[in-house]
Amino acid sequence: MPFRSQAQRRKFAQLLVEGKISNQTFEEWNRETGKKKLPERVSRKPSAPKKGIAARKKLPFSTNGRQRSAFQQVDCGDVGTYLLQLDAHAMNKQAEASDVLR
Repeated sequence: MPFRSQAQRRKFAQLLVEGKISNQTFEEWNRETGKKKLPERVSRKPSAPKKGIAARKKLPFSTNGRQRSAFQQVDCGDVGTYLLQLDAHAMNKQAEASDVLR
């Protein structure tokens, strides 16, 4: 695997001096890199925007039938809506508890 930057090459040289990698590993990387002109540093590529379900705003309720917890409902917009949903959640819990007692 070739080096991607001068900084990476220096880091491997430091690891070689400290004895954390073998001379064979360093030479292999150096050989694969060749005499390329490497940049000083390589920055990360910008991540692609999320698509699909992960990109959508979380609903205050689950679509698979399970109720979301009160902590998961925080991402639903304004505070009034959140409080109404929290009350509904509490009422559902009370109804479930009373059903269990019957």
